[in-house]
Amino acid sequence: MGAQEVVSVPRGAFELFVKILEQMASGNAVTLVPIHAELTTQEAANLLNVSRPFLIGLLDQGKIPFHKTGTHRRIRFEDLLAYMRQEEQRQAQVMSELAAEAQKLDLGY
Repeated sequence: MGAQEVVSVPRGAFELFVKILEQMASGNAVTLVPIHAELTTQEAANLLNVSRPFLIGLLDQGKIPFHKTGTHRRIRFEDLLAYMRQEEQRQAQVMSELAAEAQKLDLGY
């Protein structure tokens, strides 16, 4: 048996590592992407779990900023994250409104 080495890891990095392992244990794929990375439309669509044509519709509607490199669209990862967070907030608001309406109608929620 070789010598053991002790390495000090910042708490934030350790917590991230645990979250990654939890996702992997649940069978989810994990991808690490630098925050300043530029994504192709297919990469962005994959991260949103939508089709490429649907993503292009979002881009054309101005919902996610992008720029062109030649004829190819590129999306900054941080802009994609901002859109994802905005959508999560919108969905939470809709669910809250639906729950309030269900309670008002006494539907047992």
